[in-house]
Amino acid sequence: MQHALQALRPSLPIQGQGLAQLDDEQVQDWDQFILRFTKLQDAVGAQLYPALLAHLQEPYEDRPMLDKLNRLEKMGYLTSAEQWQTLRVIRNRLTHDYPIDDALEAAYLNDAVQAVTVLGDLLDRVKPVVP
Repeated sequence: MQHALQALRPSLPIQGQGLAQLDDEQVQDWDQFILRFTKLQDAVGAQLYPALLAHLQEPYEDRPMLDKLNRLEKMGYLTSAEQWQTLRVIRNRLTHDYPIDDALEAAYLNDAVQAVTVLGDLLDRVKPVVP
């Protein structure tokens, strides 16, 4: 994801009119960024957080995701459950929304770029626990 983001940096923030002017390499960089962003967000929510709770011997395996997020927030591994839900909205927009408006699509992409820092912070919070 960082490799794709580095390639995209000169054109950030992307504007709606800039989307139509992307060359094949830039489209490929955006595709790589989107794929890796969505996979990372999915993996953290579906695998890392449940594994973290299990490692900490927290009995949350059968609880709803919101309960898991609230517990992780109380334990300091998550800034806020709302922040995670915002990341999920960004992820869902990238994978399920097909905006006709280039300006809206550019806004979604820029939101994802901004969210990379948040995802990195979430991973940094977990690093001290991972053996």
